[in-house]
Amino acid sequence: MKRIKLTVAYDGTDYCGWQIQKNGITVEEVLNRALSRLTGEEITVVGASRTDAGVHARGNVAVFDTDTRIPAERIVYAVNALLPEDVVVVRSEEVPAGWHPRKCVSVKTYEYRILNKEFPDPVRRRDTYFVSFSLDIERMRRAAEYLKGEHDFKSFCSAQTAVETTVRTIYDLDIKKEGEIITIRVRGNGFLYNMVRIIAGTLAGVGRGYFEPEDMERMLEAKDRTQAGVTAPPQGLTLVGIEYEKPDNSGSGSGCSA
Repeated sequence: MKRIKLTVAYDGTDYCGWQIQKNGITVEEVLNRALSRLTGEEITVVGASRTDAGVHARGNVAVFDTDTRIPAERIVYAVNALLPEDVVVVRSEEVPAGWHPRKCVSVKTYEYRILNKEFPDPVRRRDTYFVSFSLDIERMRRAAEYLKGEHDFKSFCSAQTAVETTVRTIYDLDIKKEGEIITIRVRGNGFLYNMVRIIAGTLAGVGRGYFEPEDMERMLEAKDRTQAGVTAPPQGLTLVGIEYEKPDNSGSGSGCSA
C-alpha cells in the first residue's frame, strides 16, 4: 500500500464544491470515480481544502492510498484521461504513509478577482466578481495593512463556523490592478469558512467608500460578523496553491506536524 499525493486544478463553476454532497456533483466525487476506475480499487481521496460551490483551484491537494502498480509519477497522465475537462490533476507523487494534507503545517495562497468596469464581460463571468462602481485601490491597500499578521478573524468568517479558534495569521495581502481586473492575493497559515470572500467584500466596501481603511481595526476588535462587509460571491475566488514542509520520503516520518 502506498500513499499518493495529487495536486488538482479545477473550474468550480459547475460543481457543488469539493466535498461529496447529496445535492449535486462535486470535485471529490469525480476524482474518486476516476481513480477507482483507473486502479480497480474503491478509492476515496482526502482533500486539503474543502472549497465551496463555484470556487476554483489551481493547486488544491488530495491524497489516497492504493496498491496499484502504476508508478506514482505516472498516475497524473492516466487519471487525466478519465476526468472531465474542468478537473485536471497537475502532479502526482508518493508521500509517506502518515502524510495528511490537512494536518501538516502549510501555507495557503488565495486570489480573489474583481472585474471593475461599467458593463459585465460575459467571457469573465465564471472567474470574476463584476463590480460596476469605481473602486479606490489605494484605500483598499491601506485597509489591507490592518489585516496582516496574527489576529482573531471572527468578524471575517461565517457565523456558522465551528472551529476551536478563529485566530489566524496572514503573511501577505496584496492588491493590484491590471486593466479592469483587481486581484486580491492573500497568503496565510489557514483560513476560516468564507474568510477570504468576506475580506474581499469588505475591501471592496472600503474601495467604494462605505468604510474607512481604519475601520478594519475596529472590525477585528469587535469579533462580530455583522461589523464587517458583505461576503463576495464565490466565482471570483481561486485557491492558488498550498505550500508544505517537505515530506520525509525515507519512510521514517510523515514530514509534517499535526
